Amino acid sequence: MEGRALLVRINRYLAMCGVASRRSAEELIKAGFVKVNGKVVNDLSFKVRAWVDRVEFKGKIILPEGQVYYILNKPCCYLSSLKDGIDSKKGLLHLIKNIPERVFPVGRLDYNSEGLMLLTNDGELALRVSHPRYGLEKVYLVWMDKVIKEPHVRQMLKGARLEDGFFSPDDVRIIKQNLLEITLHEGRKHIVKRFVSYFGYRVVRLLRVAIGPLRLGALPSGQYRPLKESELRTLKLKLYQGRVNA
Repeated sequence: MEGRALLVRINRYLAMCGVASRRSAEELIKAGFVKVNGKVVNDLSFKVRAWVDRVEFKGKIILPEGQVYYILNKPCCYLSSLKDGIDSKKGLLHLIKNIPERVFPVGRLDYNSEGLMLLTNDGELALRVSHPRYGLEKVYLVWMDKVIKEPHVRQMLKGARLEDGFFSPDDVRIIKQNLLEITLHEGRKHIVKRFVSYFGYRVVRLLRVAIGPLRLGALPSGQYRPLKESELRTLKLKLYQGRVNA
């Protein structure tokens, strides 16, 4: 479902992208320098679906300025917050000191958990990524303390009633004898660890490898990188055009 706030008049969109002021942008639009989804737009009342439509100025894709997006491979033994903990546990700021913008982490990973985290200053996107109603899947690799039994996996797919309510993952697959891939879209505290514990397993290592269309890939532990334009566009399309539960 598309948010109303995403509809932006074309001259305002050019101004948001740093191309020109709104008034100057009107002349550029009239001159035929702007394309939306491959077609020249001359109508000044035309509204762009920001982050959904492909907008070009003189043949180059343009995006609004000011909002930044990074992915981080969080190592074990770091908090998911920027600040250090009162017990001397280190926060993410130790890993992202060279990011010039003020960003914040979207969602969380446990102190001992590792893997993909999204960092941004885009509050609307952060809400959509973290809220389960938007159905954005998170994929985890989960190493267990013992060999996983196939019947348990079939039971896991049916879900389990935990102390804070029923939980059912989107998918569970055995990768190796003691390694599961679990896909879910909920973000309850320690949900993966509590879920597998219900079936008699203990998590030895937990690594998040995907958030929706974003993939951790070969990004080294403790390193970060900005999102590619194609990654951001795909994420925005999924969040703003995908299914939204009422």
